[in-house]
Amino acid sequence: MTDSRHALIIANDQYADPGLKKLRAPTQDALALERVLHDPQIGDFEVEVIHNASADLMRRRIQGFFNDRSRADTLLLHFSCHGLKGESGELYFAASDTEPPLLAATAVASQFVRSCMSSTRAGRTALFLDCCYGGAFSRGSSSVRASGEVNVLESFAKDEPASGRGWAVITASDSMEYAFEGNELAENSAAQPSVFTHAVVEGLETGEADLDGDGDVTVEELYEYVYEHVQEQNPHQTPKKVAELRGELHLAHSRRGRIKIVAIPSPPSLRAAVNSDDVLTRQGAVLELRKRLRHAELPMAEGARQHLEQVARDDIQQIADLASEALDEIHLAPFPDHLDFGLVPRGSSPRRQTVTMQGPPLARHCVAQPGQSWLRVDPTQSGLEVHVDTAAEGHLSGDIVLKGVADESVIHVEAMVGPAHEPARHTEREPGPAKDSARPAQVPHDGQDTVVVEPPRIPPQPRTPPRPPAQPMRTDRPAPARRALGLAGAALALAATAVGTLIWAVQAAVAAVRERSHEGVQGNVEDNIHNHGALPPLIVCLITAAVALVAGALARHDVEARREHHTRQTAGGTQTLTSIAKGLAIPALILAVLLGLAYLLAKPHW
Repeated sequence: MTDSRHALIIANDQYADPGLKKLRAPTQDALALERVLHDPQIGDFEVEVIHNASADLMRRRIQGFFNDRSRADTLLLHFSCHGLKGESGELYFAASDTEPPLLAATAVASQFVRSCMSSTRAGRTALFLDCCYGGAFSRGSSSVRASGEVNVLESFAKDEPASGRGWAVITASDSMEYAFEGNELAENSAAQPSVFTHAVVEGLETGEADLDGDGDVTVEELYEYVYEHVQEQNPHQTPKKVAELRGELHLAHSRRGRIKIVAIPSPPSLRAAVNSDDVLTRQGAVLELRKRLRHAELPMAEGARQHLEQVARDDIQQIADLASEALDEIHLAPFPDHLDFGLVPRGSSPRRQTVTMQGPPLARHCVAQPGQSWLRVDPTQSGLEVHVDTAAEGHLSGDIVLKGVADESVIHVEAMVGPAHEPARHTEREPGPAKDSARPAQVPHDGQDTVVVEPPRIPPQPRTPPRPPAQPMRTDRPAPARRALGLAGAALALAATAVGTLIWAVQAAVAAVRERSHEGVQGNVEDNIHNHGALPPLIVCLITAAVALVAGALARHDVEARREHHTRQTAGGTQTLTSIAKGLAIPALILAVLLGLAYLLAKPHW
């Protein structure tokens, strides 16, 4: 996030007046909220926390927080304290030195906060109120009384901020409701965040508040998420919201946000086939959806994916398994999934390492989110290019999280940064799962923006040979793509040989038959056939045609079984070569068999 973002958290849980009940949640609220708002990969706010401040200090910090801002700024003010209602019905926020009979002098009036919000030049402002209104005080206290409803939001809707500026107020509860701390308002229990703030922190930290999955959490999405979760915990507490927004107020990034593609729905005829009562028709429809899933046009492929997921959920086991097998093709498959830069000198620039995204275009379309600040990721035509920042010495270990339309994957990265004077000794490790893969993922403290990996519309033609993977490939074993093309080429050559030898055998047989016709009753067709050499080319034709068909079948099977290793050109070329070979070999084989049978049948009688 490039805009200037600032947050002020006011948390008061200790009060000098004995009539104000001590609150347990504000300290935990401040710690949890500060962590998630400050995280550069989530909130990216500059956060200031005021704990158990006096009313005068609160007013100074609040006014200073809203002053000297620009329209590019986003501000968030959070209160976690008691809310009190004065004699005139106005809402006050309790400070550590608040005296309930002297609210105007010893507490912070909502009118003051509203005035600061109205006068700021900040383009976007959010106010969170996690306060206990009216009823959250020591029972029997003579100094604190609840005198009717508080109507919290009305206190902030009276004077709207200046025109053109976006603002929103979200409160944990309204009127005379409690803002619950945990499950109950008991005096003796372990400190924990309040129900409201816990939902805010959880929604931002896990990314679950990103309801539309676009990678950003807006104030509207956060409110919907918080409302649902607070109501689940306590139906008697109802969060409320009032806002005046032009556009959206983005509060945080979402770690769980995946790529969203506007899908092109399947054609009506295909949808009808999927819903057919005939099992074979539905099976054919799934095969057609599988072809669309591999399409280079991502919206079409995404439409097929969504349709296949529906089939996998709702159809009979046989068809559901077929749909699930098709969906397996679009799982993220980075290669390698473990990078080790070895020992590199501090301040040096270690060589970049390449990660190839395998599979059809939809499986290669993802976002890459580095989990640590020293990780650098750049997109390439075939996947990612990774390098590390060697500014600090020590062992570096982190993850790059890849998020696609269907699932997530992790690339583990390690490096050892040594003193600057030491030469770099690069070591390579066999790709595989990280040794510490069972360790919980580190919470990033810094990072860079998400990198989007787009699959190329046309398969890449690298200008230079690609770097070899970490594990050297055996030179005596061809790559799958070359192997399939080689088999297809061999099938075509064998089929052409079969056709040539068939023509040779036919010419020799015709000559033998003519010679036999001139010999009359003294002749023998078997001798004529042998004399003209018709049998050897016929046998060669039978063998080469059969082998051509086998080689073509192996080539097509290799393409189907290892589709992720083949580009569109190699798969199409293999299909073309095997089709031509099949068209030549089958007629040659049939004619050779017929000639052989004719010879065997005629030999005893002619």
